[in-house]
Amino acid sequence: LVCLCRKSKGKPNGKKPAPEEKKLYLEPEYTKSRITDFEFKELVMLPREIDLNEWLASNTTTFFHHINLQYSTISEFCTGESCQTMAVCNTQYYWYDERGKKIKCTAPQYVDFVMSSVQKLVTDEDVFPTKYGKEFPNSFESLVKKICKYLFHVLAHIYSSHFKETLALELHGHLNTLYTHFILFIREFNLVDPKETTIMDDLTEVLCSSSSSGGSSGSSSNGSGNGSSNGAGAQNHVKER
Repeated sequence: LVCLCRKSKGKPNGKKPAPEEKKLYLEPEYTKSRITDFEFKELVMLPREIDLNEWLASNTTTFFHHINLQYSTISEFCTGESCQTMAVCNTQYYWYDERGKKIKCTAPQYVDFVMSSVQKLVTDEDVFPTKYGKEFPNSFESLVKKICKYLFHVLAHIYSSHFKETLALELHGHLNTLYTHFILFIREFNLVDPKETTIMDDLTEVLCSSSSSGGSSGSSSNGSGNGSSNGAGAQNHVKER
């Protein structure tokens, strides 16, 4: 066993992830692309006069609509045949129904589950109240955390499986801007466990470090995004979530 472990470290034993390890979305020419050079660090901070739950509700609802719209641009390419599992790099996600039953589904089915359930929540007055004087439920923050986790899965799937199509549509600047804004927001309020987002840490480092240092790029394809695109090595095994 010891010999096998040493051997597998030195030589991947035919299991070379090289073709998948070169992630197109990490190429400097694409990571530079944004649709604005606004400082998102300032944008996500809680304004003094705004209630925290109101701020979380407003932003979560907006992110839901934007991520849903971004996914819709490539949805015709995300099919049961092309995406037989909800995968991000080497991690496979499963949906859990209301009873906690694990459901293996295709990526489009998973995204449909996500969007349907989130739509139901954000339009429920008992969960996301819009009328004056109506209180947020005690479970509100935990629900927001669950929503943000699922929305992250959708964003990550777009990058890992449909970035070529996003490029062809010239929407990568929109995707980068949305991802940067979303990640800085969930970090600001600790809404998603860092272990959950670690799968995209290489992209996050490139996009969010350039943003937080004031170096986010200008419109569309020009700008001064961080050029380092060395991501962490892909794992050889498939993880389940």
